[in-house]
This record gives sequence, structure tokens and C-alpha cells, in this order.
Amino acid sequence: MTLSIAAWDESSGQLGAIISSSSPSVSSRCLHWRAGVGIALSQNITDPRLGPRMLSLLADGVEVNAALDAVVHSTPYIGYRQLGLIDAGGNTGAYTGTGVLGCFASAEGRHCVAAGNLLDNESVPGAMVSSFESSQGSFGSRLLAALVAGIDAGGEAGPVHSAGMLIGGDPSWPLAELRIDWDDDPVAKMQAGWIVYEPQIEDYITRAYNPQAAPSYGVAGDP
Repeated sequence: MTLSIAAWDESSGQLGAIISSSSPSVSSRCLHWRAGVGIALSQNITDPRLGPRMLSLLADGVEVNAALDAVVHSTPYIGYRQLGLIDAGGNTGAYTGTGVLGCFASAEGRHCVAAGNLLDNESVPGAMVSSFESSQGSFGSRLLAALVAGIDAGGEAGPVHSAGMLIGGDPSWPLAELRIDWDDDPVAKMQAGWIVYEPQIEDYITRAYNPQAAPSYGVAGDP
């Protein structure tokens, strides 16, 4: 019921992931990030505990594929799960259980990993990886382009209704965490939200660290 991609941006050191699904509020269950450690995907009949477990292993110094293997071999019902993992150096890994729904696939590329289930066809994750590797622009824009490429390649077998994007950098909080939890065209809504939010990201960081140096808030009553 899901297609997603996680990636590392070599130029900025940022980690990010983007996801869409026919299920509501997909990113609240499936996207997991820890500053300076990595970003994880945990999807298909989702167990949200698995993303933080993979990230904790990375934080303890375990390599990506070893962290995946440890979770796979210690988790009941793992055959129902689909996992992706990328660390803060761009190393990737993926796992898909034999009980994953419908048509499923995963693909790994340079500093990115994509996965999907209940897909229209098996080429969808590869299309997302190819788009991320070749697209230009900001990190968030490249993630959005990858999601659109996956949908254009067939996407889910049915309509998607939710989408989410998570980007983390140097601060301990996400730089961006956009969610469309239920809509007939969630990806278009997320694109519109990104256009509004992207130019303000640095301003929100400044407001956290030094409000006196921040630009105007642009709201009623702001001098």
C-alpha cells in the first residue's frame, strides 16, 4: 500500500525520505529519523517500532546491512514487513518479506533506497531511484521529483490518499516534516506545501537559535 524513497544528500549532509500510500497518515508510522545517524523506512502492515530499532543499532556503530539483518532475525512476523535504511554516510540497505502485499519491489542507488508494495508494477522503485540520481535542485525538490517519478511509472495499483516528507540536518529537530494525511491528490498538495515552506526553512532555524536575528514573522501584530 506504499511507495517510498530515503536518501542522503552528499552536498549538505541532510537525510530525507518521502512516501505516499492509499492508507491515511502514512508518514506518522513509516518514516523514522535520528539526527546524525540515519533515516529508516518501515512499511507494509507496518510495525512502527522497527524504524527506531534500526536507527538505535546504527547509533551504536552497527553497519547498515548488519543492522537490517539484526532486526530481521530478531523480529516476529518479519515476513509481513518491508524495510529500508540509510546511514549518515549514504550507505543503504533494504529488506522485503515474503508476506508483503501484492506486487512489491525495492531498488538501491547512489545514496538512496526505494521500496514499494501493492504496486502497479515492479519498476516503480527503480524509477524513483533513477529520478533522484539524475534530478537537479534542492534536496527536498529531488525527493519530490522521485515520488512523482514513481507515481508516473505506475505507483500503487490503486489511488494514493496520503503523503509525507521528512528531512533532517544539523539541528536535533526535523528541518521539514510535511504531511498530507487524507486527500484525493496528496502529492500535488505536498508539492504546493513545499513551495511555500522551502524558502522559510533557514528562517525557522534562526528563530530557534537567535530570535533577535530572525526576519519578520509576517503575521498580524508583527512590528
